[in-house]
Amino acid sequence: MARTPLIAGNWKMHKTVGDALALVHALRREALPDGVEVAVCPPFTALPEVSRALEGSSIRLGAQNMHWEAQGAFTGEISPLMLADLGCHYVIVGHSERRQHFGETDAIVARKVRAVFAHDLVPIMCVGERLDERDSGRTDQVVSAQTEAGIAGMEPSQAERLVIAYEPVWAIGTGRSASGEEANRVCGLIRGVLSERFRSAAAAIRILYGGSVTPDNAAEFARQSEIDGALVGGASLDPQKFLRIIHAAIR
Repeated sequence: MARTPLIAGNWKMHKTVGDALALVHALRREALPDGVEVAVCPPFTALPEVSRALEGSSIRLGAQNMHWEAQGAFTGEISPLMLADLGCHYVIVGHSERRQHFGETDAIVARKVRAVFAHDLVPIMCVGERLDERDSGRTDQVVSAQTEAGIAGMEPSQAERLVIAYEPVWAIGTGRSASGEEANRVCGLIRGVLSERFRSAAAAIRILYGGSVTPDNAAEFARQSEIDGALVGGASLDPQKFLRIIHAAIR
């Protein structure tokens, strides 16, 4: 089954509103290639203005996180209802930085995934092992367990819309990246877990690679059969670098 590559930029805690708009306008001035879906995930403060700036564009809007409740006494949190109201399409869920710095567990990630779908949004669910887990030979065990926990209770009709990002924690923001061959192997492992749960629907699920993706290595990942795009961090903050990665994703 042909899967349209997705290149999603995770801006993390970068860009004021003015900076965010300048980046979006730079992207919109360029002709984006056919056959590749593009999304940007600004910080919460920039979402309303970026949403307006993307009107009439093919670029999708995403958020970097959310709470699982639609409303309530959760000071400082953002709900899926709010994100949908702003025009978001994607929500990144379970990023390793959320797991590492803010204590998000597999159970929390699963609740968020269910809430994303309940509000007609699309989760980009992140999974990936730490360096110590890789060095001890536990990559497959950790990634499989995170995947299984994240899809618990998910319906096959929802699964077809799911996006998973394999982000080895040791490669995020370090300048190190997995080889295309190894990243493809782990993405294939993830698809195997999905196939056990969803059978034929698993073939439609896009699996991205994330972890120090750059214009120089993007083509290597794009060539892999199980990798359907990239979740890009630092390189997405530079419009020219991000555009080079987008063009590298053409199959």
